[in-house]
Amino acid sequence: MSEFFARNIVVVYFFYGLSFFSMGLAVWLEVSHSTGLDFARALQLLAAFGLLHGSHEWFEMFLLIHAQTYGKLEASWIDITRLTLLAASFLMLVTFGITLIAGPTQRKLKLMMLLIVIIIWALGLFWVEYTQPSGRSQIVATDVYTRYSLAIPGAALTAWGLILQRRVFNQAGMQRFGRDVALAALAFAMYGGIGQLFASPSTIFPSIYLNADKFVQWFGFPIQVFRAAMACLSSIFIIRSLRSFEVENRLQNESLREAQLAEGRRVEAMREELLHRTVKAQESERQRIARELHDEIGQTLTALGLGLRGLSETIGANPQRATQQAIKLESLATSGIEELQHLVAGLHPPQLDDLGLLAALRWYASETTSRYGVKVNVISQGPVIEIPSEVRTVLFRIAQEAITNVIRHASATQATLRLIYSENTVNLQAEDNGKGFDVDNTLKSGFDHPCWGLLGMMERASLAGGTCTITSHLEQGTCVEVNVNLN
Repeated sequence: MSEFFARNIVVVYFFYGLSFFSMGLAVWLEVSHSTGLDFARALQLLAAFGLLHGSHEWFEMFLLIHAQTYGKLEASWIDITRLTLLAASFLMLVTFGITLIAGPTQRKLKLMMLLIVIIIWALGLFWVEYTQPSGRSQIVATDVYTRYSLAIPGAALTAWGLILQRRVFNQAGMQRFGRDVALAALAFAMYGGIGQLFASPSTIFPSIYLNADKFVQWFGFPIQVFRAAMACLSSIFIIRSLRSFEVENRLQNESLREAQLAEGRRVEAMREELLHRTVKAQESERQRIARELHDEIGQTLTALGLGLRGLSETIGANPQRATQQAIKLESLATSGIEELQHLVAGLHPPQLDDLGLLAALRWYASETTSRYGVKVNVISQGPVIEIPSEVRTVLFRIAQEAITNVIRHASATQATLRLIYSENTVNLQAEDNGKGFDVDNTLKSGFDHPCWGLLGMMERASLAGGTCTITSHLEQGTCVEVNVNLN
């Protein structure tokens, strides 16, 4: 058997290199468009190992073919190239194992472990340089020491990291991919623990006793056959595990779809509840208007009617008393008119239609300041332009709601309504110096702690074809900004 493999050693090197190179190529092509999994990012290092080590074995194959055909190549760059490919590939394997073990967040631990391995390897190279005689024996010693200091630790770290990745797959419910990486871990462990332990004979311990020649004597075939077999197995199981990215992508897409559907259902439920509360508020407002009309205007009109009836009886008998009574009735009528005007202004201020949005905001700011003590300033910027009536109403109601929130919740002493006109847009900003709040948590509170005022402002702005943005910081106040494109 040993003679058969010795005659066909070129074929062994070919399949050895093919196994790792195809693994590296497959991994590189897959992770280039795969998920953001930590395993996918780490596999880029394994892809680099496969491509580099496959190239190294094919380079060895080329040297064998050339030696059998034209004679052995004798050039310093050949050994330098071969050792560089060997060391670079095993450094990628070490880094891959460390990355799997340390995880994506432990960058300092990963760098420290990698630095320790590199320092040990570099110190050993200096030791080989000064203790081994120059020439072929030094090249062989460098090769052997590189395998001992990089290949065996790299394979061990890779096996350990793949076992940890198996746990991740099992926890995610992907046991079949966990089995694949576990078998790949076993193949890498055998590749490093046996395949790289039996290196070329040299003065480096333990290659004096455990080397490629001993392996042939004990098992009857070259160590390269064992390495090629382990490379083939590890490549098969790693490539099989790549299907996990497709499953993970599908699970992520399904999760995203479920989240979008849940968010859509939540928004729809909030919209329905907002509509329900709007209708309820309209009914409450009608009840309030009816009550005020009955209690205030109704009583005033009743008093006027009774007073006019009494006036008709006393005007002939006591003109002076009739005059006094007429003055009282006039005052009562004036009071009734003022109450009616206040009621109408509360429903829809006439300034909004007669004088425009800016005048209505100034009137509302004056009323708020006089009633609640919170100073409200109104600032206008840009040339005043014509605003459609429905947009005027929306902006006025949003300003009302914003100032109402300031009075109820903000503990503010001052608020500003800023109206900014441009050629085709109008921008309303309501700012205060209150205590502020967490906007995201408030809007996401759902039905437990509903924020119907904020949602109502956003809904009104949306119906007007605009946007409503609310920004707030604790102890720094709040700003409600509405932007409407008039086109």
